[in-house]
Amino acid sequence: MLYNYMINKEKVSVLFVCMGNICRSPTAEAVFRQKVEAAGLERTILIDSAGTHGYHVGASPDERASRAARSRGYDMSRLRARQVEKADFQKFDYILAMDNQNLSILRKIAGPGHESKARLFMEFSPEHSGKEVPDPYYGGSQGFERVLDMVESASNGLLREILAAR
Repeated sequence: MLYNYMINKEKVSVLFVCMGNICRSPTAEAVFRQKVEAAGLERTILIDSAGTHGYHVGASPDERASRAARSRGYDMSRLRARQVEKADFQKFDYILAMDNQNLSILRKIAGPGHESKARLFMEFSPEHSGKEVPDPYYGGSQGFERVLDMVESASNGLLREILAAR
C-alpha cells in the first residue's frame, strides 16, 4: 500500500521497530541502510530503529546479531538502542514492526490518525508476506541467520516500493 502523502516528498523516512532494539530492528536498519546506500539514495531516505520497550536504551546491538550481520557485510557498530516515541509517528512515513505484538503496541502509541503508518515489515517480502520476524534472542546463531534472510528479502521489497513512489 502506498501512502499518498509520500508522493513527491523530498525525503522518505523509515523506522524499524522490535521489542528491545538490540536484535531485529537494528539488523533491519543496518541491512536497509546498506541497500539504500548501494542505490545512491542515502540523502533521500532517512533510516532509524527503535524498541517498544526501554530495556536496553543506549546499548549496542546484541553481539550475536552484530556478528551475524558482519559476516554478511553489514555494520551495526554505531547503532544504539532507543525507545519509540509518540513523536516518531510525526517524523516517520514507514513504521515497521517485526511482529504482531509490537505492531499492536505501536498502534496504541500512534494515536488517532497515525495508526496506519505502523505495519509489519514482512509485508514487503514476497517469500515471507504476513509473517513475523522471529525474535532470535533466546536461540542459537541459526536464528540470527534466519532473521537476516527475512530482513534482506523485506528490505529489497521496501526499497522497490519507495522507488516506485518517486
